[in-house]
Amino acid sequence: MKANGTTVKEILANVPEERAEAFNKLHETIIENLPEGFEAAISYGGLGYVVPHSLYPSGYHCKPEEPLPFAGIASQKNSVNLYHMGIYSDPEVMKWFTEEYPKHSKRKLDMGKSCIRFKKTEDIPFELIGELMKKMTVQDWVNIYESNLKK
Repeated sequence: MKANGTTVKEILANVPEERAEAFNKLHETIIENLPEGFEAAISYGGLGYVVPHSLYPSGYHCKPEEPLPFAGIASQKNSVNLYHMGIYSDPEVMKWFTEEYPKHSKRKLDMGKSCIRFKKTEDIPFELIGELMKKMTVQDWVNIYESNLKK
């Protein structure tokens, strides 16, 4: 499902009413905990948290005109989703997150490779998401990205 809007502000304003409060709180949690250098932006038509071209001029290898994606959130048909490339690409972060998740939620973790789905907005573990966002600096992410790109 493509986000409804062409700016971060528009996307946040156009989230379905029943998810707006939780979605906006998730965005604020991410922004408050995002290491210096990352910024909120439109990424692949949705709300993303990226390494801007000013810090990583090459951009994303699949689409160099786009900044390097790191994380994103989306209001999908049946869930609010958090996408975090650090979980996908760093086994240490994945291990930490999967071990910590049960301490913050009574629900079973519903996760794909980099996608964490929250079917009920009241089950979003905001504190844990804040901790997750702090796990990787821009330089950490660029180093992991480049080392995986060269494989």
